[in-house]
Amino acid sequence: MKHVIALDVGGTGMKAALIADEGTLLYEARRATGRDRGPDAVVETILEFAAELSGLGRERFGVPASAAGVAVPGIVDAENGIAVYAANLGWRDVPMRELLSRRLGGIPVALGHDVRTGGLAEGRIGAGRGADRFLFVPLGTGIAGAIGIAGRIEAGAHGYAGEIGHIVVRPGGPACGCGQYGCLETLASASAVSRAWAAASGDPSADAADCAKAVESGDARAHEVWLAAVGALADGLVTAITLLDPRTLIIGGGLAEAGETLFTPLRTAVEERVTFQRLPDIVPAALGDTAGCLGAGLLAWDLLATEVPA
Repeated sequence: MKHVIALDVGGTGMKAALIADEGTLLYEARRATGRDRGPDAVVETILEFAAELSGLGRERFGVPASAAGVAVPGIVDAENGIAVYAANLGWRDVPMRELLSRRLGGIPVALGHDVRTGGLAEGRIGAGRGADRFLFVPLGTGIAGAIGIAGRIEAGAHGYAGEIGHIVVRPGGPACGCGQYGCLETLASASAVSRAWAAASGDPSADAADCAKAVESGDARAHEVWLAAVGALADGLVTAITLLDPRTLIIGGGLAEAGETLFTPLRTAVEERVTFQRLPDIVPAALGDTAGCLGAGLLAWDLLATEVPA
């Protein structure tokens, strides 16, 4: 069976899949990114994971993978296949497409930004289907955005478009890995909420999901932590709305799993902040944490579709 390899590399975990040409998920697996071991070890883990998927696909389906797609965080030069920079992983200028293609026997490889790749999947088969303009914002280890315009994802002139997580919403606030202070992702990502709730609750193991549960149970400290994050997020989103005027705003990632505990105060906070702007529909992502992996598969199939036969 003809298939492609898809990988989605996150700040804490990696997802991989084998995907058939009609988009059917044939196999999926996960493992830790292991960023504490350093950027070189992370790259090697990606290559090993892809090679394992390649061998498994050949064994199960009798043919090698036709192509591979990989989604990575940070700044990505998709045209040249280079993972330029990722604050969460500490790497710079990694020739990811070349390294993966070499490890996988020379098959074509498509490289994409993790959030833009997830946005591609949400736009084609998820919550953005049918929307001519949308913004996809997952709230995970960090925060970024995918700008959907007429069926495609806008990467920007240099591949930097959508980095909403590095809008400074609280000048002089917490230090960010990018070198600035008070970036949105230092205040409203799932990681940021986890840190804030661990400090407020006195439980170092507490995370964002625990904070959401405490909010639902009426805990005043949790409510304060949660609303501080929601307020920062709303400030960042209104900046994006002002610049992009999206019809649909899709929120995904770990914090979105809190459902209306997040969406009810967030919709209210955004509405309170807009003046002349048109308020977009604010909806949860439809594909969950598989969006990036599914999008990486779409990138691989798109690459094969554009190849000119020899």
